[in-house]
Amino acid sequence: MAAERPEIPCLIGGREVRTGRMATAVMPHDHGHVLADVHMGGEAEVQAAIAASREAWREWSHTPWEDRVAVFLRAAELLAGPWRHTLNAATMLGQSKTAHQAEIDAACELIDFWRFNAAYAAGIYGDQPLSSPGVWNRMDYRPLEGFVLAVTPFNFTSIAGNLPTAPALMGATVLWKPASTSLLSAYYVMRLLEEAGLPPGVVNLVYGRGGEVGEPALRDPRLGGVHFTGSTAVFREIWRTIGGGIERYADYPRIVGETGGKDFVFAHPSADVAALVTALVRGAFEYQGQKCSAASRAFIPRSLWPSVKKGLVAQLAEVKMGDIEDFTNFVGAVIDKAAFDSIKEYIDFARASSDAEIVAGGVCDDKVGYFIQPTVVVTTDPTFRLMQEEIFGPVLTIFVYDDDKLDEALRFCDTGSPYALTGAVFAADRAAVLKVADALRDAAGNFYINDKPTGAVVGQQPFGGARASGTNDKAGSMWNLIRWTSVRAIKETFVPPTHFAYPFMGEK
Repeated sequence: MAAERPEIPCLIGGREVRTGRMATAVMPHDHGHVLADVHMGGEAEVQAAIAASREAWREWSHTPWEDRVAVFLRAAELLAGPWRHTLNAATMLGQSKTAHQAEIDAACELIDFWRFNAAYAAGIYGDQPLSSPGVWNRMDYRPLEGFVLAVTPFNFTSIAGNLPTAPALMGATVLWKPASTSLLSAYYVMRLLEEAGLPPGVVNLVYGRGGEVGEPALRDPRLGGVHFTGSTAVFREIWRTIGGGIERYADYPRIVGETGGKDFVFAHPSADVAALVTALVRGAFEYQGQKCSAASRAFIPRSLWPSVKKGLVAQLAEVKMGDIEDFTNFVGAVIDKAAFDSIKEYIDFARASSDAEIVAGGVCDDKVGYFIQPTVVVTTDPTFRLMQEEIFGPVLTIFVYDDDKLDEALRFCDTGSPYALTGAVFAADRAAVLKVADALRDAAGNFYINDKPTGAVVGQQPFGGARASGTNDKAGSMWNLIRWTSVRAIKETFVPPTHFAYPFMGEK
């Protein structure tokens, strides 16, 4: 795949659409290496995609749910078999994921999404109301009438595959705008779906910059919903646009989003140090910290800090960084120049601050690839900027708290960030586990006990958070799928009355 350079079109209504407005897909770890040339769409392609989705909706929305499910079950089998290496390779090269990170994402998790969603859909359709004698009550789980705009991120091929297909499985039709930094893997996901038998127009893939695709889609009165994963700022702007023009829509659009995180690890003095250190290294630095669930801030008791610091420095000294084709490398490059510059600015800020110290990493080099060394910052201020803002890179900031100020540290953890996506507690003392879990109950939609705050598995830990982290509709669950239905309750009476009078109205 690295030796190829395909020309990739938009895919609208089963047709290849070439606009001539070109962008390139490059390797983040070797940004001079072009992987593909991509045709970028705009308003004309958006309107074509909406028209194709409406045309496909006529038949797709009335297709028996078992036949819709069959498409995605076949897609799962294709990905588990002949397509596995293709999606893994595209994810490794285009998103700088190690073989391990690509496999658990582009293969395993996306396969799980398609298989588990099929099972959840069957459960939804089978959930029917009670019927009294002489009456048959049933629920008709109708697809949304309008098209769904799916906006997907670069960091997980599985999310990019799930966001357009979850509504489609429930009978909706979709306009899919992938991130501009995951063009190659999105193309192959779409080709896989076509091979699985997805009818033309059910999912329409339009590449393009956010505003050039998103704005005309959001203005369209036929918008039925938005399925989004990305930044909090963009999601709020989407919500603001829909709310500000609510009169234009035929229905109230469904808005489902998973956005940012400032995910925490909170250590109690009873924590196992070796397990804690390993969770920090894996949780903060796997895939270069570019996970919305990545450990970004930690609260460590002063009694444990010397041994935790020693362990972190020792483990990070073993971490190798470089080209993901070298399987001994633990981390690759961050996704692009904008991410590199943003993350470097946070590191430079910490380096210049009297409230912080860099105890590991801190080296940034973008000559060949966008490489940032896994970096650990220790701060004396729990409200330090790096403890509050999402960085989305390989930077872990630690606040060391006094053991006798546990409650104060918990308050800082709960209120120190607007996000509430993932978090973890490390403690051997069960009473401490309960205390921390209760104090931080609303601070994380996915909470881990003696484990890193990343690695949610479909069917085991439904994923999503609240506060500034999104609508918490839990991707890979029935709660997400039901958002893409508009339910009709049907009552059928077998022997209806033939006169208005009730028996009590008769003479005594």
